[in-house]
Formats: sequence, C-alpha cells, structure tokens
Amino acid sequence: MFDAEETEMRRYPRNSPAAAARVVAMTLVADGRLCRDEVAAIERLGVATQLGLSTSQLSGVVHAFCEDLLDIAHLTAADSCRVDPATMASLLAEIDDPALRAQVLALCLELAEADAHVDDGESAVLVALVEQWGLQRAMFEPSAAGAAAA
Repeated sequence: MFDAEETEMRRYPRNSPAAAARVVAMTLVADGRLCRDEVAAIERLGVATQLGLSTSQLSGVVHAFCEDLLDIAHLTAADSCRVDPATMASLLAEIDDPALRAQVLALCLELAEADAHVDDGESAVLVALVEQWGLQRAMFEPSAAGAAAA
C-alpha cells in the first residue's frame, strides 16, 4: 500500500525550467509512447535550450515525470500515460509567467503534431493548458505562438 508521500508528483520551483519541462514531458508521453518523430522534434526545436536546460537535464525531468506517473497512477492500456485532472491542474499551476506559458504551449503544440497525429491524450493535455492558462487566443495567433517558440 502506498502512503500519501509516495503518491504525489515531485514539486519544482514555480516557473522553473524543470516545471516547464515537466509540462512538455506530460505532452510527450500522453499518447503512451515517445516516437522517433517526437525525439527528432525535440532536437530540431532545441527544446532543452529553449527551456534553459541541458539535454541531460531535460531527459532527467522526462524520466522523473515517468517515474512519478508510475508511482501515482493505476494505469490500464486505455489510460496510456494520462494524468488525472487534479494532478494536471496542480502541475500546470507551477507555471504562471505569461511568456513561459506561451512558450511551453508553442513547444507542446509542435511536439504533439510531430508525428502528424494528435492523439486523444495529447489533445487532453493541450486543452488543459489552453483552458487553465487562459491561452485560447494564442491557439489562433500563429505569430504569437511562433514568437514564443523562437
């Protein structure tokens, strides 16, 4: 049986590179796999550099997220790697800087579309980002999303 400490995601400082990277990781694994196209997009976009991390630090955050997810989730094949809504809201609340939110959203959109298919799990993460962060307009302003990714 798990106690409360074992069933929580680790915490990162508000607006930290690690907190932002975890949101990206949530998008990456939302469909239950990390495909070659997504890995190529991570490199092509320079995700680690954009978030202020080294490649190994980004990899560490993704790995830690997956460990935490396995610790808290009771996964079935249908669940893939989905995070429950309350946990997702808590993780997204760690990012409150508007510029960082726009940047993370732009990266998540690019990565979700990297394999030319946005899965239901990826879509759920993107919708949660947009709704919780109030970025509905950013979804339809390519210049804003492009500037955030640059």
